[in-house]
Amino acid sequence: MNKPEDNEFYTVRGYQLKKQNQSKLTPALEDYLEMVYRLCREENYTRINKLSERLNVRPSSASKMVSRLVELRLLTYDRLDSIRLTEEGTVTGAYLLERHHIVEQFFSLIGSPNPLEETELVEHMLCSSTVFRIQALLEFVQQSEDIGQKLSAFMKANHFTMPE
Repeated sequence: MNKPEDNEFYTVRGYQLKKQNQSKLTPALEDYLEMVYRLCREENYTRINKLSERLNVRPSSASKMVSRLVELRLLTYDRLDSIRLTEEGTVTGAYLLERHHIVEQFFSLIGSPNPLEETELVEHMLCSSTVFRIQALLEFVQQSEDIGQKLSAFMKANHFTMPE
């Protein structure tokens, strides 16, 4: 295992900025693109009002973020108020949704009291290789029913469960 040098430590914001420099998407842009992807799966397009409603934000905020995603060539936005995914937007949106499902399944497996909220808080910080490894772990546990049962028993026996 690699040991980080003392000068390689950052604050949470420092790690966020470092990741942002490696990716063109901020966590907020990822949330918007993921939701556009979800909505476009239903009707092939979406609209600002529907997007803002689903993300619990003002239409003006959604409009600004859609404009940024259009600049990044992940979305198109026409005069009829239709938001559509580009080919790259579709691929990226599909990955973001899959990442979300994988992380949420992981939190559910370990008994998180609120898997959705925790997923929303951490999913943006994970690199794709970590998501791949979590997916492999989930598939391993699912294929080996006794492993899941052993994990539950271990957690209960060692008081890793929250008191009710």
